[in-house]
Amino acid sequence: MATCSQLGIMRIIKESFLRQMAKRHRSAAANLERWIKITRAATWGNLVQLRATFPHADSVTVESGRTIMVFNICKNDYRLIAAVHFKTQLVYTLRFFTHAEYDKNKWKEEL
Repeated sequence: MATCSQLGIMRIIKESFLRQMAKRHRSAAANLERWIKITRAATWGNLVQLRATFPHADSVTVESGRTIMVFNICKNDYRLIAAVHFKTQLVYTLRFFTHAEYDKNKWKEEL
């Protein structure tokens, strides 16, 4: 049987977290659902391919030295922080912030 990485589709880890955020932030719900649908179908092999899908996604190195991705949700109203592992085709959802919460940058120290 083929694994997700052999099939070339992204698997979202903690999709339930995104659904919780959609309930908490109703104005982001439709955009989060769209992000989930697009990401599940993606076959990104690198950052360039990811940015072809989400042009405003930013790669950020946090205090631990790890690189994470920041996705704009609802244009510029919310930020989704995720770790994208291209080789294994896994996307780990880590944090979801309003723009104001994101700008405090405290999350960079926590990851």
